[in-house]
Amino acid sequence: MRQAIMILPGEIEFREIPEPGPVKENEILLRIKKIGVCGSDIHVFHGKHPATPYPVVQGHEYSAVVEAVGSGVMKVKPGMRATARPQLVCGKCGPCLRGQYNACQELKVQGFQAPGVAQDLFVVSDDRIVPFPDSMTFEQGAMIEPAAVGAHSTNRVASLKGKNVVVSGAGTIGNLVAQFAKARGAAKVLITDVSDFRLDIARQCGIAGTANILKTPFEECIKEFFGGEGFQVGFEAAGVQASIDVLMQFVEKGGDIVILGVYSQNPVVNMFYLGEHELNVFGSMMYRQEDYETAVEMIASGKIITAPLLTRSFPFAEYPEAYQFIEHQGDKTMKVMIDL
Repeated sequence: MRQAIMILPGEIEFREIPEPGPVKENEILLRIKKIGVCGSDIHVFHGKHPATPYPVVQGHEYSAVVEAVGSGVMKVKPGMRATARPQLVCGKCGPCLRGQYNACQELKVQGFQAPGVAQDLFVVSDDRIVPFPDSMTFEQGAMIEPAAVGAHSTNRVASLKGKNVVVSGAGTIGNLVAQFAKARGAAKVLITDVSDFRLDIARQCGIAGTANILKTPFEECIKEFFGGEGFQVGFEAAGVQASIDVLMQFVEKGGDIVILGVYSQNPVVNMFYLGEHELNVFGSMMYRQEDYETAVEMIASGKIITAPLLTRSFPFAEYPEAYQFIEHQGDKTMKVMIDL
C-alpha cells in the first residue's frame, strides 16, 4: 500500500509498504478517505514544530471506511464511516487517572510523535474510534477533529450562555470555536482577524460579527459591536503576541481567556495586570472522546457548518503540491485536504 512520509522538513517521500496484518481483538482496520492539513502540520513542514522528530508520517484529522474489525469490537462494523482520536496515552499518570487523558504526561499524537494516517490502510484501537453517519460526507468526517477542538475549548469555561465572546483568529480553529460558542448559547460572538478572506468565510459559516483589526483598532471594534456591554470571554486562536495582549487588556475584569493558539515564539504575559484584573486564563489541549462525539452530532445536525472551510483538495500523489499551494496561497486558504 501507499505511504507518504516526511523525511525532513519540506521533503515528502512516497513508499510502498506492506498492508497491516489481521486485526487483533480490539483493533479496527480503516481505509483512509480524506486527510486534512492543519496549521500544526504546516509547522512540521517548516521544521518549526517543537515536539515532532523526523521522519514522520503525518495525518491526524481524517475520515475513513471501516475495512475490518477485531472480535471484541462492538462500536463499528465493516462498511461504516468513521474517524478516530489520534492521541496515544499511558492510562496511568495523574491526568489519565482523573479522565484528563488529553493532557497525559506521556502523550503522543499520531502524525507528530507517532505515525499518522498518510497511507491507504491504518489500524486504530476501538477505544478511540468515532463513527459518523452516512449522511455526513467524507469531507465533513475529516473536519470532526478540528471541530472537536472547538467543542473542547468552549467547554473550558463554566458557561457561555448569555455571555459576550470574542474569538481572536478566524482560521479554521477560530472559526469552529466561534460556531461552537454561538451554539452553546453565547449572547454575541465577534471574531477578529487581519484577513478579509477568512472573515468572509466566517460569515458564510453563520458568524455575523466580524472585524478586521488591521482596518479598525481592536478597542473600537469592541465598542462598536458590544456597545457598553463589553465581553466576558475571549478565545485566543491566532497564536501571536498582539492577540493575547488585546484580549487581556479589553476583556471584562474577572473575565475568562482560553488559549488555543500554537505559538512559534513564547508570548510575554503581564502577570501583574492578570492578577490585578483577576482574569481566569485556561489552556485548552486538543479534545477528549466526548468532544469528538459532540462534533459529530453538531456537524450532522447542521449546527456546525464546514463546507465553506474547504478551499481545495489534492490527490494523494500530490501531497507535496498541497503544501506548496498553502505556501503560496496561504492568505486565501482555509482547509486543504488530501484524497486517497
